[in-house]
Amino acid sequence: MKWLLLLSLVALSQCLVTKVPLKKGKTMRQNLKEHGKLQDYLKKHPRNLASKYFPNIISEDATEPMTNNMDIEYYGTISIGTPPQQFSVLFDTGSSNLWVPSVYCSSPACSNHNQFNPQNSSTYQATSESVSIQYGTGSMTGFLAYDTVEVGGIQVVNQIFGLSETEPGTFLEYSPFDGILGLAFPSISSSGATPVFDNMMSQNLVSQDLFSVYLSSNDEEGSFVMFGGIDQSYYSGSLNWIPLSAETYWQITVDSCSAIDSLPSIIFTINGIEFSVPASAYIMESQGTCTPGLEGIDIPTNSGELWILGDVFIRLYYAVFDRANNQIGLATMA
Repeated sequence: MKWLLLLSLVALSQCLVTKVPLKKGKTMRQNLKEHGKLQDYLKKHPRNLASKYFPNIISEDATEPMTNNMDIEYYGTISIGTPPQQFSVLFDTGSSNLWVPSVYCSSPACSNHNQFNPQNSSTYQATSESVSIQYGTGSMTGFLAYDTVEVGGIQVVNQIFGLSETEPGTFLEYSPFDGILGLAFPSISSSGATPVFDNMMSQNLVSQDLFSVYLSSNDEEGSFVMFGGIDQSYYSGSLNWIPLSAETYWQITVDSCSAIDSLPSIIFTINGIEFSVPASAYIMESQGTCTPGLEGIDIPTNSGELWILGDVFIRLYYAVFDRANNQIGLATMA
């Protein structure tokens, strides 16, 4: 009897944990280069990492300053509606809204991507609400609606999502994904739309209120985002938990001042010659705070300067995003 009970618990936990495979395709930079538009794009839209998190700093001339996402190459598949309509989406921990192109969109970016057709879904529910989202690398405008969203076998009913009517600029036109599924907190969601993962939690569709990410390196397959669980086979040692400094983005505070003497040097090889840069040179200390000196974002926040740790960092560490305890777990890849 105990054995049967154990099996039933295992079966239940499997239903509440799901992996969504992530594809590693061509980056935005590669697509623009192949179409001969990379240099022109870079001239018109100078690199500005902070624009995604502080839209008010965007200049009037930068219609879609999305360069910080030009090297994104991991995206997965979801479906919306009944019967399901499939879309490739970027799983984004720096935003909170779900949106996809719609059949009502006239922008060139929509014409070469999958478009959602409300008339083909029996579970579609319209609203009169509009939505406008500005990212660090582009924007969209459209309207909100409700429908069933399936993510890796998890069916989220009555999920609010955006249907784009305009996607200005060239970034989304050449992106390998159709839309974006935001995984940040409700506090930064445009138009107050409830994020997908929040509905997963409230509808008891995940066994734990967390999701984890594994990104393969080079051209290897096997990348995934796992909702409701942690796969210990993908990392060694134990997870190191870091509390969040704000329930907006997945924002944490970095302290490295006391470790400067033990940090390794960075080696730059130029023309076959190795140039060593010690931590004392690439870590700048001022009034008790430390900042890496290689590249910064000159936008202060309440808890210090903002830095973005993206694909390059997550490829090195198994990452767990814990909503129940508002913390991030990091462990060395196995």
